[in-house]
Amino acid sequence: MVAISVTNLQKSYGKQVVLDSIDLEVSKGSVFCLLGPNGAGKTTTINILSTLLRADGGIATVNGFDVVAQASKVRTQISLTGQFAAVDDVLTGRENLVLIGELRHIDDPAGTAKDSLNEFGLSDAADRRAGTFSGGMRRRLDIAMGLIGDPEVIFFDEPTSGLDPQSRYMMWEKINSLSREGRTVFLTTQNLEEADRLADKISILSKGKIIAEGTASDLKKLLPHGRIELGFPDVEQMNAAAKLFQNYDVTPDNDTRSLMIVTDGSASQIARIFTQIEDAHINISDFSQKTATLDDVFLKIISDHEGNK
Repeated sequence: MVAISVTNLQKSYGKQVVLDSIDLEVSKGSVFCLLGPNGAGKTTTINILSTLLRADGGIATVNGFDVVAQASKVRTQISLTGQFAAVDDVLTGRENLVLIGELRHIDDPAGTAKDSLNEFGLSDAADRRAGTFSGGMRRRLDIAMGLIGDPEVIFFDEPTSGLDPQSRYMMWEKINSLSREGRTVFLTTQNLEEADRLADKISILSKGKIIAEGTASDLKKLLPHGRIELGFPDVEQMNAAAKLFQNYDVTPDNDTRSLMIVTDGSASQIARIFTQIEDAHINISDFSQKTATLDDVFLKIISDHEGNK
């Protein structure tokens, strides 16, 4: 039940290697997230899989169809929402949706457009020209257009970029519902919370190579240490505590009068920290323990990989 399969995919522009023999596999009905810094090759990967760009080498299939030899078949299976809204500014919101419905040969373009406008909160602006829409409204219209015709495989390149928090949460719910319906979602994002919430599987791309992959929980286990945050009644006591832990990775915050201390995650080390504070007669006002986030893992993995180059 594989929706997308990529083997030894390669792409270069002159001497610049963009994709360096990457392998990917995405299960049908899942949400897959490709993470990476700017310039890592994420958009290039999507463009190859959606038949907009030809790879220099390797094999890629979507729903069993080869993206080169069977490109027209692939296009019947997919939709693509790119980083920038691809709407016609002269047409109204409704007309943009009806046009896509007609191009996809659906049974009721007008009725589908009406439902889409309602679902994406655009009904009040339905008959305004898209050129008058705000950036967020254009983005929602672009996403709605991409979902016309119920494509089996949906590519989203940073789908929530430019959306306000309410629209972002609405989009997250939509992605979850698409997966529940059995459709496959392949997305890139710079929002690590988005990846953590949505993805069944994550791959991290850096300088054209896949350097880590797994579920969000799997990736967090790659960074076993934890962090504790200690709050103090005043800055003087915070500074006194900071001097105790010069051998630790410590981040002071004068505004909140707190110290963030990186630990190995063990109870024994945390106990030693509290014993040192007590022996030094330093008062703390609050304490919290924080596990590694996907942001922490991403930054660590990218830093380690790029530092080795």
